[in-house]
Amino acid sequence: MYIRKATMNDAYDIAKVHVDSWRTTYKGILPDDFLEQLSYEKRNKLWEKNLDEQNVYVAEDAEGKIVGFSTGGIKKTSNYDKYAGELYAIYILEEFQGKGVGKLLMQPIVQDMVASDINSMIVLVLEDNPSKNFYENLGGRKIETLEVTIAGVVVNELVYGWKDLNQSFLDRGNE
Repeated sequence: MYIRKATMNDAYDIAKVHVDSWRTTYKGILPDDFLEQLSYEKRNKLWEKNLDEQNVYVAEDAEGKIVGFSTGGIKKTSNYDKYAGELYAIYILEEFQGKGVGKLLMQPIVQDMVASDINSMIVLVLEDNPSKNFYENLGGRKIETLEVTIAGVVVNELVYGWKDLNQSFLDRGNE
């Protein structure tokens, strides 16, 4: 697996991973019609904007196909004063999950944060997301449960936090 910083040329492939991952991860959690209406083209526009404004990393398989991505930076919410950074998104195609790709994609995000003196972070994840244990396994601690509405469905969103990225994540990333 090869991890690299994304370029603008990657926007469409990232959009495909984003849409396909939502469709598999949130099946049975969010309405089927909502998941089916997600489009590569709309997500492509989003990722063109994100790539211009955020650090985004991609995971490529042996054939050079993008199979996952991650992005993060300064925390976007004014909540959680003890935390300065945020993992905005990390998605991996279903067939590549559980193989260490997520940990590989987290490392450059955390390294970028630490290099920018951002030494703590949060991530928000749906409670019913089967991958939520990934964050706990990397040292994230649940700090709050929020009720949010997505596509007309009320769901719980968990907020995980890392108070010291140097200690809690980077040490685990080298295990």
